[in-house]
Amino acid sequence: MKNYFDSFIAIFMAMAPYLLLGFIIAGILNEVFKIKDFRKKIGQKNLKSVVYSSMLGVPLPLCSCGVIPTGISLHKSGASKGSATSFMISTPQTGVDSILVTWSLLGLPLALIRPVIAFVTGVFGGALTNTLTKNEPEEHGEKEGKTASMPNEKVPFITKIKNGFKYSFVEFLDDISLWILMGLSIAAFITVVIPEDFFTLYLGNRFLSMIVVLVASVPLYVCATSSVPIAAALMLKGLSPGAALVFLMAGPATNAATVTVIWRTLGFRTLVSYLVSIIGGALIFGFLIDSFLPASWFIPADIMDIHEHHSPFFHILSIVSSVVLALLLLSSYIRKIFNRKKGKVCSMEEGCSECSKVDSITVTIEGMTCNHCVASVKSAILEIEGIKEVEVNLQTKTAIVKGKDINLPEIKKAVESRGYKVVG
Repeated sequence: MKNYFDSFIAIFMAMAPYLLLGFIIAGILNEVFKIKDFRKKIGQKNLKSVVYSSMLGVPLPLCSCGVIPTGISLHKSGASKGSATSFMISTPQTGVDSILVTWSLLGLPLALIRPVIAFVTGVFGGALTNTLTKNEPEEHGEKEGKTASMPNEKVPFITKIKNGFKYSFVEFLDDISLWILMGLSIAAFITVVIPEDFFTLYLGNRFLSMIVVLVASVPLYVCATSSVPIAAALMLKGLSPGAALVFLMAGPATNAATVTVIWRTLGFRTLVSYLVSIIGGALIFGFLIDSFLPASWFIPADIMDIHEHHSPFFHILSIVSSVVLALLLLSSYIRKIFNRKKGKVCSMEEGCSECSKVDSITVTIEGMTCNHCVASVKSAILEIEGIKEVEVNLQTKTAIVKGKDINLPEIKKAVESRGYKVVG
């Protein structure tokens, strides 16, 4: 047990400085790059729109579960299916926070290679989607109206800083805090339990190890950041760099919920191009890395000795960063516990004649997993005529809807168009 906690703390300290820096940059990107500003550039069924979408997606620090509703929202707002697919393929594989953590645990070469691969697979997947769906009508229909900012609206610099820090250390952190701890826990478990030469002994064939990792990764949910310590621990046990890349690509970008939502909202052909691009890209680039790039580029840091080769300053920085990150994670869980205690759920059913007689109702929604889901649900409901205000609570999975002549069937239709389900 002591070895397990030693491994957990060592990985946590190694990640903390890079992760905090990634959070800060994530907040800056969130304020500088507004997705709605790119909608006109990604609305055509052509390669240029697909390239724009992939470029937009690579640095964005969206958690894996937040990518799908954001991509669907882009499509509803006018983006082509190819552009939306390109965005949903490139975004979950990387993100500025994930790139920095990759640098800390897996080295600079892989940190540089990951975003390049994410961009290439995103462009390929978007182009393939445009080809397969060229005869399918694009069903958009969402108007920006209430959710769009005024074109000349100027936000004070201090407000931008506050919004950036709120996004980084509240919204984004709340989305991935659980997955960070899960990734660290799994990595520490692998470090302590699995023998050093496990993959060399039992999966000596590199391509076979890629297939095994792929089969395990596709249904698994893991965010891009939390996948890095797991990949580092597996590589220390003998997993090839190419097989580790397969896990880093397929783990964050594919899971059962993602597959279901894409199929239901964007169609079977879009789903096929999405899976072909990620799975095919993972295997091809994994093979290329193992076959043609020097193995010395991909030696992960020894987790237990990771601080020995750094200066005393970096060691102090790691300690301070670890304490700060631990406090932030603790505050995230306190917020979640507090929010669960808020509000009571209304049990009004679809078709209830009383719905139109009240100024406010509370509906229960399944499928929301992060703050980007919250934003997607809120914007969908606000598009309905007569709705004045929407408060969405992620912890209780509810939305308080206020307005005049509230129409529950319309709310149900709007929410389910984004890939969620109204259950009461």
